[in-house]
Amino acid sequence: MARFFRYYGKKRGDRRTGSRTLGSAGEALFFAVFLLLGCGVGTAMFLGSVLPQWRVNYEYVLHTCKVIDRRISEKQGDSGTLYRVDIEIEYEIDGQGYHEVTYDVQRAYSSGKEDKQAILDRFTVYSDEAPGPYPCWYDPEDPRKVVLVRGFSWWIWLVFIIPASFVVIGAGGLIYTWFHWGKSAERRAAIARRARQRDPFKTNGQAQRDFPGVPAGGEITNSPGTKLQFRLPISTSPGWAVFGAAMVCLLWNGIVSVFVVVVVRGHLDGEPNWFLTLFMIPFVLVGIGLIVYFIRQFLVATGVGPTTLEISDHPLHPGEQCRLLVCQSGRLDVNSLTVLLVCEEEATYRQGTNTRTETREVHRQTVLRHEDFEVRRGLPFEAECLLSVPPGAMHSFKSDHNEIGWTLLVQGDVAGWPDYQRAFPIIIRPNDGKGDA
Repeated sequence: MARFFRYYGKKRGDRRTGSRTLGSAGEALFFAVFLLLGCGVGTAMFLGSVLPQWRVNYEYVLHTCKVIDRRISEKQGDSGTLYRVDIEIEYEIDGQGYHEVTYDVQRAYSSGKEDKQAILDRFTVYSDEAPGPYPCWYDPEDPRKVVLVRGFSWWIWLVFIIPASFVVIGAGGLIYTWFHWGKSAERRAAIARRARQRDPFKTNGQAQRDFPGVPAGGEITNSPGTKLQFRLPISTSPGWAVFGAAMVCLLWNGIVSVFVVVVVRGHLDGEPNWFLTLFMIPFVLVGIGLIVYFIRQFLVATGVGPTTLEISDHPLHPGEQCRLLVCQSGRLDVNSLTVLLVCEEEATYRQGTNTRTETREVHRQTVLRHEDFEVRRGLPFEAECLLSVPPGAMHSFKSDHNEIGWTLLVQGDVAGWPDYQRAFPIIIRPNDGKGDA
C-alpha cells in the first residue's frame, strides 16, 4: 500500500518531505467538498423553492374558494419577530369538500408586519354581504395543496449565485488538481514549457536552434499590414477585458447584494442588525470599485475605437531602425497620443515555500507624440515615424524563471473619455547570429 500511496516523501536530514500524492488528495477532497456543497444546496433550493413555484404557475388548476378566517401568525427568529399570512378557506372538488389554511406556496415567515396586514386586508371573511368567492389554484395530484396567489420570487435567483459560486470553485479546483495530480515541480515545469508552444512568442524550429530562449515571434509576422509589412497583434483585446471585468463584477456584487437586501430590510422594518451592517461596508465598497472599473473598461472598449500598429520589419535588432505606423479609429477629441518603447524584466523566484514574481521597467523611450487633434468617424488618425532600437539594448528572452520583454505602448488622453493604454509586443533578437541567448 505504501508503495502506491506514501504518507511522506524523501527524508531530508531529520525531517521528511510531504507526500505529493497525499497533498493532491487533500486538495481534491477540499474542492470536492465545495462542489458537493454547491450541488447539494443548489438542488435543495431548486426542489424546495423553484420547482414548487413552477408547478403553481403551470400545473395547478384554477378554482374558487370561500374565506372562512384570516390571521397573521408570528414566531420568534434570530433577528426578531417574524410574520406569515394565514388564510383559512373552504372549497369543493368533485363533490368532496376541503378545509385548508394557505396563502402562497412557500409558507415562509419574514419580517414586516405592515406588509402582511396589507395582504390580509385584501380578503374578506365569507358572509351574505361579502364579495363572491375568491380564485384559488390547487394541485391536481393532491387537491389539499392550494394557494391564493401565483408568481415567481425574484430573490431566489440571486440566492442561487451562492451555490453556483461553490460549484465553479469546486469544479475548477478539481480540474486543476486532476491535471497536477502527484506531479513534481519539475514535471509541472515541463508541462508549462510544452504549453508555451501555443504562446505568441513560442520558441520552436530554426529560431530555437539559433537563439535558445529568444522568442521566435511567429504569430507577430503572420498578419500583413495595409501600408507596412506587418500588423502587430495587441496583447489583450479590449473586449476580453470588458468580459472579464463584467464577470468579476457580477459574481462579487451578486453575492454581496443578497446580504445587502437582508441589511436594508432589517433597517426598513425597524430591526437593524448593526454588526452585519458594519461588516458589509468594505464588501460594498469593493463592489462599487468593481462597478467603476467595469464602466471604465466598457467606455474605453466602446467609446474609443480600435488601435492598430504596423511595422516595416520584424524581428528587430539592437541599433536598428524601422518604420512604424499608428492608426487610431473612432470619433474622439484627443488631447495627446503617445507611442512608447518599453522594456520590462520579470523574475520568478522562491522565498521559503512561496513563489514570487517581480517586474521592473528597465527602459522607456518616446517614439511618437501628437497633441490636440480630432479623430472623425470613418476617417482614422494615422501617423508614421521611425522606431530606433537602442544600440546596447538587451534582446528578448524567456525562460522558466526570467523574462525580458519589449513592448510598444499606445497611450491616449481623450477628452470626455477615460485614458487608455494598449500594448503591442515585439521581439528584439541578438546581433550575433551565432551566439547563444
